[in-house]
Amino acid sequence: MNVVASGPTDPSEPSGTRPEVRVVAGALRGSREGGVAVFRGVPFAEPPVGALRFAAPRPVRGWDGVRRAVSYGPPPPQGGHFGMDALARDAAGDDWLTVNVWTPEPGPAARLPVMVWIHGGAYTIGMSGLPEYDGGHLAREGGVVVVTFNYRVGFEGFGQIEGAPANRGLLDQIAALEWVRENIRAFGGDPDRVTLFGQSAGAGSVAALLAMPRAAGLFGRAVAQSAQGTFFSPGLAADIAASCAAGLGLRPTAADLSTVDPARLSAAGDAVGATMARRAGRWGPAAHASVPFSPVVDDDALPVTPWQALADGAGRDVALLVGHTRDEQRLLTALAGLLGQVTREQAATALRLFAPGRDGASRYLGGFPDAGPDELYELVRSDWLFRMPTLHLAHARTAGGGRAHVYELTWHAPGMGGVLGACHGLDVPLVFGNLDRGQPAALIGEEPSPEARELSARMRAAWTAFATYGDPGWPAYDPGQRLVQVFDTQPAVTAYPEETSRLIWRDHAFPVLPLIDQ
Repeated sequence: MNVVASGPTDPSEPSGTRPEVRVVAGALRGSREGGVAVFRGVPFAEPPVGALRFAAPRPVRGWDGVRRAVSYGPPPPQGGHFGMDALARDAAGDDWLTVNVWTPEPGPAARLPVMVWIHGGAYTIGMSGLPEYDGGHLAREGGVVVVTFNYRVGFEGFGQIEGAPANRGLLDQIAALEWVRENIRAFGGDPDRVTLFGQSAGAGSVAALLAMPRAAGLFGRAVAQSAQGTFFSPGLAADIAASCAAGLGLRPTAADLSTVDPARLSAAGDAVGATMARRAGRWGPAAHASVPFSPVVDDDALPVTPWQALADGAGRDVALLVGHTRDEQRLLTALAGLLGQVTREQAATALRLFAPGRDGASRYLGGFPDAGPDELYELVRSDWLFRMPTLHLAHARTAGGGRAHVYELTWHAPGMGGVLGACHGLDVPLVFGNLDRGQPAALIGEEPSPEARELSARMRAAWTAFATYGDPGWPAYDPGQRLVQVFDTQPAVTAYPEETSRLIWRDHAFPVLPLIDQ
């Protein structure tokens, strides 16, 4: 997979007929693909290298002439999962901070709704040039402008470094949204109708942006798909960063690390992530879940957790669409080689570590009396990392006087032998309509079935309707009735299906993950 190759521009198309737009920094020439104008690799900030390494993003300088915008920009440095580090090494250049735009109708008169995607990847990997994030289907069929972008991940974006701002990855996201506000009219988009949507760490980022004062007013609606619920205290983030730097014989300071090759720094983060369980007594659940990087809740950019911010009324006019898959953990269990192999001891440990409160483990055992070790292990880890953080965003939004719509994806994925159910990431190909492209598309099967295509069409219609009208097609979530949309072969609006888990987590506040004082 070559994520920096040019898009499929028709070589017979005369250059004069290729779409051109002018943004604040200069003129762009893109391509036409399936009736949609596409512009790739457009810089929204200066490359964060050299003197700008570990700095907040700086506005991009302008250029003369017409810039070709037919290739994805190089991805930021990546962790080693799924070979993403090799993809980053193979890409030439350090212009990591770029956006891509798909539009059915370029030009300032169109005033179309805009959907801005934040990719996931555990805050450690991810890039906008992956084929599963191609916005052509959404733009063409939904009548919206789709924007994707790169942001710094891993140590570059989320390592807690002395002498550098925290949450640089989130600051990159804000810079991309500011670029959208200033430039999207040229592509046919309406800057007053921007919907932010993301999955996993991307959804956790959406939640964080809802709580960040600097992001206020940059988007009017938000979609959080399987929001990763990990947020670090400054102490925990600094301690993990110190371990990463120590692996290189350095201190966690901008002065020490600014000249280190980004690939070496990513590898140091991988090494700490792979051995986090050894420091569980100090790093707590983050160590057991092998999560080395997450947004840091401090007194500046991100002052409180998203759940507290929403409950306090932050951005109450921003409507939310939130949801998760039924079997979030199953893919992660399979990747760990534990699918069907979880022992009673491992299940008991997971319940002790991740269930809320002193009686959380016993409540799981009482609430799911027929569950074996595999199911208990999957349930509590799904709930801790994705399902309950996502549901609680809806509860916090309604408590703060706002509106939320909730869904659950329960469709059983047929790919990979059908063992993964409705697992984490299954929603990505369904929402984008890319059923035969990229790694998540493998969950759909080699030849997408008619029911997969129908389900994808329903989800795309709901997402674009929400972006266009603020209504995905089912009632807003009410903490009393708790009606949600279930996406399956036969869709239905019903009471929230995971009621037992909801009750177990009902009073949990989702605090920041602390550094444990020993």
